[in-house]
Amino acid sequence: MIKIEQFTFNPFQENTYVLYDESKECIIIDPGCYEPHEQEELTQFITSKNLNPVILALTHSHIDHVLGNQFICNRFKLKPQIHQLDLETLRNVKNYAHIYGFAGYQPSPEPEIFLEEGNPMTFGNSTLEIRFVPGHAPGHIVFISHEDKFVINGDCLFYGSIGRTDLPGGDHQTLLNSIKNALFSLPDDYKVYTGHGISTTIGYEKENNPFLKEEIKS
Repeated sequence: MIKIEQFTFNPFQENTYVLYDESKECIIIDPGCYEPHEQEELTQFITSKNLNPVILALTHSHIDHVLGNQFICNRFKLKPQIHQLDLETLRNVKNYAHIYGFAGYQPSPEPEIFLEEGNPMTFGNSTLEIRFVPGHAPGHIVFISHEDKFVINGDCLFYGSIGRTDLPGGDHQTLLNSIKNALFSLPDDYKVYTGHGISTTIGYEKENNPFLKEEIKS
């Protein structure tokens, strides 16, 4: 069984996740830890649980989800694993970080492993399915546990909302199609862990999300 620990970091209130199982291996997803106290909070949790981080994975590479990449690399010797189509998004962060007030941003290490739909990600005794869900970012992916019935969905789907599509590489209709095909094909009881805000479920969003009601009918 996968256990999930959620942290909320940086001024964007981004959700960072640590997933671990009985093997004590863990993966870190979307490290938004920028300030030293945020980095310490994440490290202390991992240390207190005697966890062994084996993968640093990104749903996508917008600034708020990658602020801790260099720290994780230094502390745990892990380089980010992303979808190939998000590489330029990751590389561009250093060009605008100062505009958002992150003058001390340390550019992310380059990925050595790229994640693709159809190639599962494994750690410990656990397996996560990867699905390609573009629209918010060109290389956005999500991580699904069918055994534990959840999806770490980054910034695709939110409680009663969807990800913004006005950033470079975003496209509104692409995101709607992605959610409909890649996420709403999951069972209704799957829990959706979001990149910002509270979690939700597939079933709740099918019934109540105002951005998607018409998409479901079509």
